[in-house]
Amino acid sequence: MSLPNAALPNASPTGAPLLDFARALDFAAHKHIDQRRKGVRAEPYVNHLSEVALLVAQATEGKDPVVVIAALLHDTLEDTDASYEEIEQLFGAEVVQVVAETTDDKRMSKAERKQHQIDAAPHASTRAKLVKLADKVSNLRSMAHSPPADWPLSRKVEYFEWAHAVVAGLRGVDARLEALFDRAYHDGLAELRGQTA
Repeated sequence: MSLPNAALPNASPTGAPLLDFARALDFAAHKHIDQRRKGVRAEPYVNHLSEVALLVAQATEGKDPVVVIAALLHDTLEDTDASYEEIEQLFGAEVVQVVAETTDDKRMSKAERKQHQIDAAPHASTRAKLVKLADKVSNLRSMAHSPPADWPLSRKVEYFEWAHAVVAGLRGVDARLEALFDRAYHDGLAELRGQTA
């Protein structure tokens, strides 16, 4: 798909954070246009991206546009036809580095990818840790309020425990995001278990 912003004469980051953010939002919305969340509500995928970006923006008090833009784009390499080179050209080396760092290697099996996230978490950059932490907050909230219809309780609980193991390696980067994760973890497990009571 040809995107309007791909035709910009100057495809490098503009240096105007609000414009760069809007371009990233447009890019992500187009790249994920046919994707929906796996939950029973099947929310547009861009809702997840906007929540992750908002959480990161709040954590950084809006002072690091690079990490907020990377949060919007964090699933583009993994889940769309976007390339590393395309993101680098449009949004710069710093953004694509964070996006690459938060991208699973689809050549690995699902089990290997999950274990790799746990193993790699302590060694991630500060920006990547912020995005991954916000991503886990968003995912646990979704799992609690709109879980996949075909997942048994045991699989949902297993997802919560895996996310908790990943976040153990991300701690120390932002106390507020960590508190939001802890709340999503505890409240979400209580809500899931309450649905079967």
